[in-house]
Amino acid sequence: MRILITGATGLIGQEIAKQCLENNYTVNYLTTNRAKIKRTKNYNGFYWNPETQNIDKNCFKNVDAIIHLAGATISKRWTLEYKENIVSSRKNATTLLINALKGESHTIKHVISASAIGVYPDSLSNYYDESYKGKGDSFLNYVVKEWEGSIDDFSKLHIPVCKIRIGLVLSNNGGALPEMIKPIRYGLGSVFGSGKQWQSWIHITDLASLFLYALNYRLIGVYNGVAPNPVTNSELIKTIAKVLQKPLLLPNTPKFIMKTILGEMHSLLYESQRVSSKKIENKGFSFTYNNLKPALENLLKE
Repeated sequence: MRILITGATGLIGQEIAKQCLENNYTVNYLTTNRAKIKRTKNYNGFYWNPETQNIDKNCFKNVDAIIHLAGATISKRWTLEYKENIVSSRKNATTLLINALKGESHTIKHVISASAIGVYPDSLSNYYDESYKGKGDSFLNYVVKEWEGSIDDFSKLHIPVCKIRIGLVLSNNGGALPEMIKPIRYGLGSVFGSGKQWQSWIHITDLASLFLYALNYRLIGVYNGVAPNPVTNSELIKTIAKVLQKPLLLPNTPKFIMKTILGEMHSLLYESQRVSSKKIENKGFSFTYNNLKPALENLLKE
């Protein structure tokens, strides 16, 4: 099987590509950096530029499915200009793929795309599953609605689509976890706000495996990419400290302090989404890391 991956050089994309190669799949990947283009027997890079809508169409040759991850990181201060980039990077990348395939003869039978649990509103009490149809008013809710709307346009090409709504990804190679660890290692760790806000997390290995499961079983529709047991922010921070064998001495960090430092992006730390993994489990997917402590022990072992 030959898979085309967008965002293959990012945190999630690297793990998915690794698992694809371990399963003897051939990987084509798209990159905006020509220096990152490699050509080997099973791993081949192709240039694209979603901003200019430029793409090397050779990337589609003999491809069975697309795993679509491309989009600007949300872990950067949300200026008005950058907020526009967060949305446009996702829409432009998707539009480029769709337009490049229009009227072309191709072998693509499936698209599995990243999405995010930011589509679910901030709540301490709700337990969200994929059937939720309510509306949120946050920036991330808007991003996901626009993102998923563009992904749905693959249906115009009669290509089935699966969307994985990703939660807090735990990895020791990047993302949020290394940033959480830094202050805790130096005795400066702190719970954010009340600490009651829910964090729906997933181990990076499980997330990549979930994408491959959706690929192998031709899943269609929306699935939450979160582990079965969400935790509160308080439990998350305290468990990290326990695994690192470090004390938590500081009082909880008030919201206004992080808002001053991070601006609107502070909502990533204080909003609460308790999200269900039952739908993907009911399809037969098994998580290696169901609970937080073993996941952290695996990632933080010396």
